[in-house]
Amino acid sequence: MTADTRTLAAPASTASAPGARRFLPEVQGLRAVAVLLVLIYHVDHDLLPGGYVGVDVFFVISGFLITTLLLREARETGRVSLAGFYVRRIRRILPAAGLVLAVTGALSFVLLPEFRLLDTAMQLAASAFYVENLFLADQAVDYLAAEAAASPVQHFWSLAVEEQFYLVWPLLFVGWAALPRRLRTVRALLAATLILAAASLACSIAMTPDGPQQSYFLPQTRMWELAVGGVLAIFLSRREVPAALRWVLGWAGLAAIGAAAWYYSDATPFPGWTALLPVLGAAAVIAAGHNGRRLSSYQVLSSPPARFVGDISYALYLWHWPLIVFALSLTDSTRLGPLHGALVLAASFLLAWATKVAVEDPVRRFGLLRTGRAAAAFAVCASLLVGLIAAGQYARYDHLRGVEFDPVRHVGPSALGTAEPAGSPDVPIYPAPVAADEDVPDVFERCQASPRLTELRSCVYGPADADTTVAVTGDSHAAHWVPALREIARERGWRLHIYAKSSCAFTTTLLEHPADGRDYTECADWNASVLAELTEQVRPDAVFTSSSARSQAAGAGFPEAGSTDIAAGMNELWAPLEEAGTDVVAIRDTPRMGARLPECVSEHAAAPGACARGRADAFADQDPQLLAAGNAPDADVVDLTDALCLGGECLPVIGNVMVYRDSQHLTATYSRLAAPRLAAAIEDLEEAGSLSGLS
Repeated sequence: MTADTRTLAAPASTASAPGARRFLPEVQGLRAVAVLLVLIYHVDHDLLPGGYVGVDVFFVISGFLITTLLLREARETGRVSLAGFYVRRIRRILPAAGLVLAVTGALSFVLLPEFRLLDTAMQLAASAFYVENLFLADQAVDYLAAEAAASPVQHFWSLAVEEQFYLVWPLLFVGWAALPRRLRTVRALLAATLILAAASLACSIAMTPDGPQQSYFLPQTRMWELAVGGVLAIFLSRREVPAALRWVLGWAGLAAIGAAAWYYSDATPFPGWTALLPVLGAAAVIAAGHNGRRLSSYQVLSSPPARFVGDISYALYLWHWPLIVFALSLTDSTRLGPLHGALVLAASFLLAWATKVAVEDPVRRFGLLRTGRAAAAFAVCASLLVGLIAAGQYARYDHLRGVEFDPVRHVGPSALGTAEPAGSPDVPIYPAPVAADEDVPDVFERCQASPRLTELRSCVYGPADADTTVAVTGDSHAAHWVPALREIARERGWRLHIYAKSSCAFTTTLLEHPADGRDYTECADWNASVLAELTEQVRPDAVFTSSSARSQAAGAGFPEAGSTDIAAGMNELWAPLEEAGTDVVAIRDTPRMGARLPECVSEHAAAPGACARGRADAFADQDPQLLAAGNAPDADVVDLTDALCLGGECLPVIGNVMVYRDSQHLTATYSRLAAPRLAAAIEDLEEAGSLSGLS
């Protein structure tokens, strides 16, 4: 993405193949295609659902240009200077990147809600040290971060992938240049690079089906795309593409890129096999090079408008995303309208041009940062500046989150019968909205299974010699009731076993995987193992189960479809438990509040009722658990809606306590404070004779 074709500038060769020419205008034009695809996708992804493949085109270009430079240096000097290579990288990428990071970090204080301070601070630091892709890969598999808002610097992930590639790739050429002359052949170098590219591609193909969100950001699943550009550069250094093929190859490559941008979407498993289309398309365009025929791709890509956009493409990529995030925040919307989209694009082009003229060109023209000492000093200073801004954001966040729990003022559901059910506006909300996502039951950290995990794991609380044993099954909507159940278990002396798996309702019905829509077979295997352990080993007196009412059966086609099938699958798991003398209690699913609820409460702390949601909208039309209970006369239902909603509205803050840490999961504090409500419901069932095994 960041290698510059102008660094190849020298008297032009008359040869047509890109491997024989030092200035490649068509590559600048291809860079323009790549950045425009990304811009259109980010401004309105409905216009170009697969526009994200522009990043893959950038990867191929960067791999090609960097390899061309390394190969030329090795041939002309007999060695490759790692110090010189990294000095050139610093000169090329850091001035503009440092400027954008610093400005973005400073503006985030003013233009983004306080709720986003922590995430922005962490991603600023990750971007400054070129590990943003690893940060995002970690978030991609963090179930608790599923609703995290987009950071204004998350697009630095692609630059991080490139720089991680450049930690490895030059070493190959250093080693090759050091070989004896008889072994230092292009064929040997080509074989080595092909092996590395194939290994990374195989890793991408293997990892993408099971974890596309994580695979999207990992270096091992992306490096093959840069390596393809490198392999192409090595190949073209000795051979030319036949002139008769160049016209077809150029247009076929552009067509492949266009097809991927048009037909791919966010639902396409990516990278993996699907990334081959844009990657090979980009390689084809570069291989086509220049040909003298009319109406060739070269004529389009080397035109002045295309070259201008290519010249500013790096800065354009850097600036456009922060502007989009800031615009969405200022307009309080989830997508840009036509007018705001046009304004963002105009501002992006203007800032990109200004950055090129005022920053990139002077660094190149006046020979700034050419020495290793100057480049290293600049890199350290730029990173420290961005780090200081990130530290300032974290300090502000740390101040805002410093609300201490007061059992007298933070009463939770006890306030529902008072004149001020939300609590007093003079009392700070606990947990502070900016830190609500941290108020998580320890079961999430200790033993909740991720979607990919199939090996059974559980948490156990309470005395080993307890007279009563209780188990909890289901997904995260069961896990968030564990603090309440632990309070009851502590009072009654129960032994409590927790079996929770993300997005995995306790049913035999095959569900749809939450990440990529495939069959969630890991959930089916997990539930079978849970049932076996409960009936053969634990033999609990009662099982409490709960799950999202919006779970989707595999192949159902739309949210909440297949509720009847899911309910039937629940009955199939409940029946063996009931036959073994275990009481089954289904806890009705909690309301689904608005997206980014803590952020809303943070902005309306004095009047959090502005973030409430009507009951009719908050609850799913059908809760499979209620359907299953209706089909199982011996099963019981606990409905705690009245501890979460008042009248026709479900409240985000009750008794000065945040009810939710995101749009659908209870905070651990509120769950714990709701224990008396749950205990009362259990006692009602006991008095009615439904629960005979509990004491």
